[in-house]
Parts: sequence; structure tokens; C-alpha cells
Amino acid sequence: MNDWLELDFPRATPAIRVEDRITDEEYVLRAELPGLDPEKDLQITVAHGVLTVKAERREEQKGLHRTEFRYGMLHRSVRLPANADESGIKATYRKGIIEVAVPLTAPEPAGRQIEITKAE
Repeated sequence: MNDWLELDFPRATPAIRVEDRITDEEYVLRAELPGLDPEKDLQITVAHGVLTVKAERREEQKGLHRTEFRYGMLHRSVRLPANADESGIKATYRKGIIEVAVPLTAPEPAGRQIEITKAE
């Protein structure tokens, strides 16, 4: 009966777990990515208002052994707020957490008032 855990069920693509917060000044995304080298294994891109975090975890040992670690490519994309300043994005990696800070500009008005002219 305990062997059912050993069956090779299809697994979902590994996702990067994230948390985020937003203030009037910035949007911050934090992602859990322990054990990676940020210079070799991580890539952060932004295009068209979408921030993408990509990571690759390589298997160090080959052969017959049991592992529940996830290896391969991982990625996560999030839509940035409309007033994100993409040119000012900064990222830091510390103790297995990547933190991406996106500065926000002053919000643009949602619309404008239309002047009404009196027709005669």
C-alpha cells in the first residue's frame, strides 16, 4: 500500500512561489529560489508591462537515487501596474529570495472631462 507514493504520476510544471506588495511608490515581487546562483541560474526580464522571472535548477548528481527536488526550467510572469517605471527596476538576491523592486510613477488620470459647447 505504501508504494502508491512511488508511482510516477504526471506532475504539473514547477512554478515559482511568489509574494508581492504595492505602495504608492513601488511594487515589490519576492520569489523563493533557494540554492541558485543568481549570476548563472536566474534571469529577470520585462516587456510590454510583464515582468518575468526565469530560473534553472540543474541536477548535480546523475544515477539511481530518490529525489523530490525539482530540476529544470522554472518561470513566473506577472503583469506590472500601469504606472510602473520599467527603466528603474532593481533586483537583489539574498538567502534564497529574489526581490524585484519596481518604482511607480504618479498615477495618470483615468480620464478627462470633455468640454460641452452650446449649439445655437
